[in-house]
Amino acid sequence: MNPPIIEGKKGEQDSVLQAANFMLVAARTAPKTAGIDDILTLIVYGKEKGNIANKMEEIGEKRKIEGFKRDAKNVRDSEAVVLIGVRGSKSIGLNCGACRYESCKKFEEAERKLGEDFAGPTCLFKALDLGIALGSAAKTASLLNIDNRIMYRIGTAALKLKSLPEATVIMGIPISAKGKNIYFDRR
Repeated sequence: MNPPIIEGKKGEQDSVLQAANFMLVAARTAPKTAGIDDILTLIVYGKEKGNIANKMEEIGEKRKIEGFKRDAKNVRDSEAVVLIGVRGSKSIGLNCGACRYESCKKFEEAERKLGEDFAGPTCLFKALDLGIALGSAAKTASLLNIDNRIMYRIGTAALKLKSLPEATVIMGIPISAKGKNIYFDRR
């Protein structure tokens, strides 16, 4: 009887997906303003990952932005993508005015409009919470030696595909384990 083995490529793919799960935990447990959690998360791989790359290429063609096409290649070359979004249309009741409305009540009543990339207006504190969750997830991937990079263009495509339907802003973190980090020196 042969001893059980796991070939390198298979073990690496499985590990990258397991790391993605830990990234979701990191985003969930990251500190949130007033302890209110409006973070949304999703792991995308396989066909759905391809759909995001296709949408990124479509956006790049339409808007004549090469960065969308370059980042779509990164998505295709990745094992998975972690999506992290936020329900930015909710407020925390501080009436801070950063959204340009005089009160959180008026902010919440405001009509939401989809811009080129995201929906707005978005509460400043929810955007900050998103940034903290993204940093926590990226840090977790790095601690596990998983290559990653936070990319807003992935989030733009994911938002248009309604990957996280309640989100007003989404960012994507593609992840991989290759001999060279594919997210830097991307000429």
